[in-house]
Amino acid sequence: MSAGNGEPVLISVYVPFVVTATLTVLAPRMVRRLPPRPAAWALACAALVTAVGWTGSLALLAFTGVAQIPQIAEEGRWSVAALRAEDPVYLVVAVGSALVLTAGIVSLGVAAIRQARHLIRARRECADLPGEIELAVVDDDTPLAFALPGAPGRIVVSRGMLRCLGNDEREALLAHERAHLRGRHHLFQGLWRLTAALNPLLRPLAAAGGFVLERWADEEAAERVGDRTVV
Repeated sequence: MSAGNGEPVLISVYVPFVVTATLTVLAPRMVRRLPPRPAAWALACAALVTAVGWTGSLALLAFTGVAQIPQIAEEGRWSVAALRAEDPVYLVVAVGSALVLTAGIVSLGVAAIRQARHLIRARRECADLPGEIELAVVDDDTPLAFALPGAPGRIVVSRGMLRCLGNDEREALLAHERAHLRGRHHLFQGLWRLTAALNPLLRPLAAAGGFVLERWADEEAAERVGDRTVV
């Protein structure tokens, strides 16, 4: 809490909200100007730090306001008058913060369970794929290709996709998917999904992050095949 008056706390406690709003507007534009690898790391760090700050500010507002309720102050053995003088927070702000915080934590829990199930399912599918080499070709006319994280990961490509591509394009495709596996891009995606579940204002960062990861994979593929046009 503050030492003399409530101003320092009242100002600093809202800083994470301002930072979140600023990142929501500026980050998707800024990362397009950065190389994809550092852009992905910057977005991941920004999302994590912002989510933690957001949660801390909501918790502080909720506690400071609810703690001014006489019955709670009596249980905690602190002075309501002193607390109001030091860190005045309206009860409606405290209740609203508590509700937002509760909703965010519940949403985070649901997202975490979904993410865990997704990773478990991906690893099972990876283990069930035929063959033991990195590439698994499935008999499907629909053009599709994706990387499955695992230990090790696998690249899944349909016969329909292979028929659509020339030799150089196939090499570019495989290089792109290998970049996803090598960079552990699923961990970046998981972090952005979880932080966006906790703080919905971070959803634009998650969307921008997905675009950055594709750029990252494309850049590595272009370096591998030596032809950006093919990629």
